[in-house]
This record gives sequence, structure tokens and C-alpha cells, in this order.
Amino acid sequence: MDYILALDQGTTSSRAILFDRAGQVAALAQQEFKQHFPQPGWVEHDAREIWTSQLAVARECIKKMAVAQSGYAQVAPNIVAIGITNQRETAVLWDRETGQPVAPAIVWQDRRTAGRCDQLRGLGHAKRILRKTGLVLDAYFSGTKLEWLLDHVPGARARAERGELAFGTIDSWLIWNLTGGRVHATDASNASRTLLFNLHTLQWDDELLALLHIPRSVLPQVLPSSGVLGETEAALFGAPIRIAGVAGDQQAATFGQACFAPGMAKNTYGTGCFMLMNTGTAAVPSRNQLLTTVAWCGPSSPLPREGEGWGGGGRKAVAKPSRACYALEGSVFMAGATIQWLRDGLQMIASADEVEALAASVPDTGDVYLVPAFAGLGAPDWDGHARGTLIGMTRGTTRAHIARAALESIALQVADMFGAMARDAGFALKELRVDGGACRNNLLMQMQADFLGVPVVRPQVTETTALGAAYLAGLATGFWSGADEITAQWAVERRFEPAMADGHRAAKLARWRQAVARSRAWAQ
Repeated sequence: MDYILALDQGTTSSRAILFDRAGQVAALAQQEFKQHFPQPGWVEHDAREIWTSQLAVARECIKKMAVAQSGYAQVAPNIVAIGITNQRETAVLWDRETGQPVAPAIVWQDRRTAGRCDQLRGLGHAKRILRKTGLVLDAYFSGTKLEWLLDHVPGARARAERGELAFGTIDSWLIWNLTGGRVHATDASNASRTLLFNLHTLQWDDELLALLHIPRSVLPQVLPSSGVLGETEAALFGAPIRIAGVAGDQQAATFGQACFAPGMAKNTYGTGCFMLMNTGTAAVPSRNQLLTTVAWCGPSSPLPREGEGWGGGGRKAVAKPSRACYALEGSVFMAGATIQWLRDGLQMIASADEVEALAASVPDTGDVYLVPAFAGLGAPDWDGHARGTLIGMTRGTTRAHIARAALESIALQVADMFGAMARDAGFALKELRVDGGACRNNLLMQMQADFLGVPVVRPQVTETTALGAAYLAGLATGFWSGADEITAQWAVERRFEPAMADGHRAAKLARWRQAVARSRAWAQ
């Protein structure tokens, strides 16, 4: 049998998954790696550990399949292509000659450039950046991280200007290592998260590069999300394998959920929560503090038919460049990471799986609210100076109430994004497709349906981030025939219907917004 190998490089772990032609998981391997917090608000990764862990799980995945097929680890399955998906805004800077990072990778959660963003905002650049990139000016994105590295790593700026250094998000770093340094590339979905990429020209923007003092020579080439961009070094897997699909994790999940039609939306519950709605060939500007982003870019990916775009409630869309599909996105920084904090920070639970039973042991939170603004607030508040807040506790508050408040905080943040997205769309969204590790938590999914007031739909295959990367690679290599075949593979595992009365829901959301207000501007 033939397979597509998906490399899913996330914030806390590296994963590899083999998918068969039916879009089913044939083999999976996963390895966590270390998180570094050198100062308050700083989050770093060792890019070398990311690469070694990703290579290790890819080899482990292939070995598992080989043993399953033949009983011998040296008989590798036939891998048609590799698809890559990745944590998006994490910034890596490395030496082109040695291939070694010149500093730790700055993770998307890192807040060290919040002051620089404030400075740029004060100078009046926020609207221009939003117009060109579709992004709110925030430390979340890669551009100010790269500027910081060039300014703070000794000699880095001069070396970058001489062409000695290479920058990339994690996809570029993996591609570089997989190809033995022959290919320095990214795709438009990842490039659109840097503050340096123009949504409308689909190119690096000279004006933005000048604003952040970024030499063009350090940047990767931008290639299609679906298309062969190179081959792996033969020594890595025993033979060269084509790399044929690349997309940021949230865009890949949207693709894996078969959200190919404008108006379709999904939410991924990972380290953070990320909701995307397909807007077709229109780069729709948000009026509710959401982001406009490239969903994926051809030539081999499904795109809306000619003339099929996004009405946005009758609003005029921005000019539509060819071969790109766009999305509106809402980003929540702390979702699964909130449960990880209960486990590692408070040591309230021994494993993440325990949180559902603990939270279900009480009927409600006892009016306790947790606002997990440990890395600031994302959409729709965008307050980099907000901080985590636990409010409403009494002597009767137990760890079960806090666990339930933690779960509710995830669903309530998503409800804020969902409302903003509906306002931008100009109509009420009818359902939400979900994926990611935490979507397997039935209590959380029922909370989500209750707080949204619409059904939450969980597919049979919840590994949609990796599946989306596999689909992009498979379409480019003829493994799958097109969007219709992919859509036919998508199937419902469970549908959660809202059971909360409208009045109760409104009161709950209003109380939540009171708690959010208490967390704002704490670290200003």
C-alpha cells in the first residue's frame, strides 16, 4: 500500500502520521520536547531539538508501518510524498554554512517584543500593517521577533546583510534540514503570519521590510502550499521522498476539515485555540479584531470556482489575486496550555486526561472564572499586557471548581471569537467543526455547544492538522484526485447539541466579559 507521511510540528511536541488513501491513520508517533521560559513573558525552543525530535518520530512512524506490513523494520512502506504542518509564528535564525541556529527559537507565545509593537503603534504604523498583512500589530507574529534577533544576537544584523544567515518559521527550518540545505522556502499560509508578507500581492513587502529593518536576503522563497518543492536527503529515510505540501497548522486543519466552501468554519483545540472561516478568493478585512490570512495557495489546492467569492454581508472585498484562498481567523493563546498549567504549574492533576472527570464532579464553577491570559489576550481583545486572572473564589472553592473554570475558559474564549466571526460574516454561523487533542473532551465540547448556541461537530478523524498537510501533498502528487474525493472522506463521529437556555447563556457570557475586563492591561 502507498501512504502520505505528514510531519506535524507543534508547540509542545513533534508528531508524524502515515495516512492511507482513505484518509485514515495508519501509523503515528509523537515526542514532546522541552519548553524554555528564561524570563517572564519569554518562551523559547531549541530549534535543534525540534529537528531531531521531528526526524525521530518520522523514522519511528515508518518503522511501525514496516513492522506491521512485513515483520521487518528495514522494509519501509511506499511513501509517495511528505506534507509539513507547523506551529506558525515561531521564529528561527540560522547559519547558512553550518545549518546551526544562532539563537534559541522565539516561540509564538513570546511577549518580549510587545513594547516594540506599542512603539510602532504609537508611530501610526498599525493601520498600514493591517491593510497590507491582514494582521493586528502584536508580538504574536514573527516580524518583530526576527527584528529582535537581528538586533540582539551579536553580529547577526551584519551577517544577515551579507547573506550569511537564513530566517524561517518552523516549516522553513524543517524543509532546510530535510533537503540538506538545498531548499530555503515557505508557503503563503506561513508567510502571511510574519507581518512582512503582502496579502494582496502575495510577496514579501519592501515597505514592511524597511519598517522592521529586515534584509530581504534572510527570507525564504514563498512557494505554493500544494506542489513539489524538493526531495529529502536519501540518507534520512533510505531513499529520497518528495516534499509536496506545506501549510501552517491552522490552515492545514481547515483543509483537513474539508472547509473548501466560503462560510465554512472550524476550530482547533491545541496549545491555543484557532478558529478559521473560509472566505474564498476575497481577503476580507475584519471589523471585529479578527485576522485576515492566506488559507492556502495553489496550484494543486482546491480553490473557489471563478466568481465564487465572499459577500461578507454585501461589503466590498479587497482585490483578489489569483491562486489563493483566504480566511478570517480568531486566535486564542491558551487552550490546551491552560490544562498543561493545571498539571505542571499548579500540579492539580497528574495528567491532562484527568481534568474532565474532576471538572464534572461539580455542577458548575461556583461563579469562579479563570481568564488564562498568561501570554496576553488574543482575538478579539488583543491585549498583550493582560495577565492570567482567577476570580470569584470563596472558602468553598475547590480544585474541581478551578478545573471546571479552566475548561470553561477555553469554551468562553472560543465563544468570543465565534461572535466576532458571525458579525464579520453578516450572518449567524450554523455549526462549528472541531478538531485537535482537546476536542476529545466530551464535557468541553458540550460546554462549547452550550456557549455558542449552535451544534459542535466532531469528525471521525480528529488528526485534521496532519491530515490537511497530507491532503495538500497528496493532491500535488496525484495520490488523491481532488476536493470532491477529500470531501467524501470527511465523516461525523459525534454532534453536540446546545442544551443551555438563551437567557442563561447570555448571563454566562456577560459574566465572563466582566472577568476578562479585570485581567486587562495588568502588565502595562
